[in-house]
Amino acid sequence: MSMKAKLQEAAKAINIDLIGFGSKDRFDGVPAELNPFSIFPEGKTVILVGKRICRGSLRGVEEGSNFGDYNLFGASWLEDEFISIACYDMTRVLEDEGWEACPVFPNPPEMGATGVPVAPNRPAANVTPDFDYAAVACGLGELSYTGLLFTPKFGSRQRLQMIITDAEIEPDPICPQIICDKCMKCADVCPLGAIPKDLYDEVTVCGKTMKVAKIDAAKCAACKNGCVPNRLQKGAKPDRIPALCNRTCIGHLEEAGLISNTFENKFRQSPAWAKDVYGKNVAVSE
Repeated sequence: MSMKAKLQEAAKAINIDLIGFGSKDRFDGVPAELNPFSIFPEGKTVILVGKRICRGSLRGVEEGSNFGDYNLFGASWLEDEFISIACYDMTRVLEDEGWEACPVFPNPPEMGATGVPVAPNRPAANVTPDFDYAAVACGLGELSYTGLLFTPKFGSRQRLQMIITDAEIEPDPICPQIICDKCMKCADVCPLGAIPKDLYDEVTVCGKTMKVAKIDAAKCAACKNGCVPNRLQKGAKPDRIPALCNRTCIGHLEEAGLISNTFENKFRQSPAWAKDVYGKNVAVSE
């Protein structure tokens, strides 16, 4: 059995929902402060492992009746415990086969370097790999118009952690599927007008080009529609997975058949609630 097959089998046994492999050359040109191979220069492969954000953890936010449990099951517990344990167990599989495996937590790139280089031609600590780039480079999915990672199975509903290893493992193909169909419902539903329809960047990763909106960060930070401040770094991009814009995406992706993890009943059961920047109830267009 190949190393890749062993890892895929191990991932299935410990209920990892997503696993992707990217070769070192796919990270050529990534700035040193964002490049995983700055952490492990002798590495050959990046592996991303992920677990789903259960759709039910967003139910209370969608209904406007419970926000705290998403922060546990959809964010802190999921990231700090459930996936971290899985990532650690996968590093043990590699170590048992004689390969070094370096686990990396998804700190926001905005945290940036906090120290000074230890030697010439080395980046300052701490290097924080760009997980969005890595997810595309490892074949897991694409960046949506709102900048969130969408995968063919779960859309935006996953959290990821990284392993860098000196085992040379066959990379996965870059995801060919278009998941975000640019329906612009995210822009239509945003009560703050933070998502422009005609102002975007074209982001290219390993030959895959994606349109990502130039979101008004100040408006996004003021959102009172489920958006959560970044729990790891003050001032970093907020968590928009539970926000109104992305919850609208969740419903659309399922109804349009753009993702495979679907349910007996649709996600949005009643008209969306929304608040303006002052916290007053407002109507939204869907």
